[in-house]
Amino acid sequence: METQPNHPPGPRAEQQPSWPDPSELRSVVDQLATAPPLVFGPECDQLRDRLGEVALGRAFLLQGGDCAETFAGVTADGIRDKLRTLLQMAVVLTYGASVPVVKIGRLAGQFAKPRSSPVESRDGVELPSYRGDAVNGPAFTERDRTPDPRRMRTMYESSAVVLNLVRAFAAGDADLHRAHTWNQGFVADSPGGARYAELAGEIDRALAFMAACGVAPAGVRTTEVFASHEGLLLDYERALARRDPVTGRTYATSGHLLWIGERTRRLDGAHVEFFSRVANPLAVKLGPTTTPDEVLGYAERLDPEREPGRLTFVVRMGARNVRELLPALIEKSLAEGIRVGWVCDPMHGNTFTAPDGRKTRQLAEILDELRGFFEVHRELGTHPGGVHVELTGDDVTECVGGSDEIRTSHLHRRYETACDPRLNRSQSLDLAFLVAEMLRERGAGHGRDITSQHPGRRQG
Repeated sequence: METQPNHPPGPRAEQQPSWPDPSELRSVVDQLATAPPLVFGPECDQLRDRLGEVALGRAFLLQGGDCAETFAGVTADGIRDKLRTLLQMAVVLTYGASVPVVKIGRLAGQFAKPRSSPVESRDGVELPSYRGDAVNGPAFTERDRTPDPRRMRTMYESSAVVLNLVRAFAAGDADLHRAHTWNQGFVADSPGGARYAELAGEIDRALAFMAACGVAPAGVRTTEVFASHEGLLLDYERALARRDPVTGRTYATSGHLLWIGERTRRLDGAHVEFFSRVANPLAVKLGPTTTPDEVLGYAERLDPEREPGRLTFVVRMGARNVRELLPALIEKSLAEGIRVGWVCDPMHGNTFTAPDGRKTRQLAEILDELRGFFEVHRELGTHPGGVHVELTGDDVTECVGGSDEIRTSHLHRRYETACDPRLNRSQSLDLAFLVAEMLRERGAGHGRDITSQHPGRRQG
């Protein structure tokens, strides 16, 4: 791929670190600008095709991984366990709802986080907020909290390691039969396992039928897993922009799918401007203040050709708001003929502070937002296109509830997140089984093109 120049920002760039040494920043950016791409244009185009099926109501998106990756967390075991959880969820969704599942990890680049305040105060001491390992360190010391652009080079190197591990795992160890065996273990060990026994039996029968018929499609032994992260640090993203010699288009080669977050989605902002110029599939996070006109604006700026798969809207409304606020956004997109994938992020709108001061989330509220998301789409006759969750393959105690009955008094046992609370493996599978039930109830996966539904609604 051809290196693209590092364009200086024009519109305002929000949530960017205050790098203390401009010369050090230039040195790092120059190194990244000549580094090999982490992903390639044809891979991004392949994901656009897969997400086009989601936008047309023919597939379901499962996107999950860490809230914030850490350099210390880049280990073979950690990546394998995270992917194993994602693949287990995908097996449940695929067989439980008979719907193709597009699998995207929040990985290989999710090392930076936006913050509500640029500074943090403790006992009268004020220091820069922790913005993820790509920017500074979590320890509350001046040395750790001072932004260091050299960390972006470490992010690049760590992302390359993660992608290599993901590709190796997806090509060799992601056998569908193994994934189902993992699920059987969950059913046997989980306190809520009995409710899933029927579905597990159906999966057994389906795999046995395939074996008896001598059917062994390639997808049973390998799987596609794409990489995504929030495209937050524009110095990093611009430096890794490359023109692909095969497609002739410019891509952000830091990941297959990049999303614009709730705090950086200004239509006249630098993030929207930059990502409008790359060919990757893109997503925009939509919080409760999003207006229907903004939805139209994102489509005009980021998907002017109205190509299914180019743009995905990830809704993070909160359980109390989704039923009231989401319909107007979807109706606006229908009225304007906008073909996008609608995905539910039930995590970020349902965070609260436990009595011990830790941030946590209640699984019941997470599931309630998902139910509301499905109810809205059922009422409008549109496709609930996917779920976007923060999860880990470890047995952490960061979110409350689930078949393991984690309580706020249990949070201290294994509260290990670098930023926001994540679902553990058991809670992630709880969620997957319930989503499969909701998909099954609405009859998803029958290959219908939702653009032919309810034409009257698109007339305003």
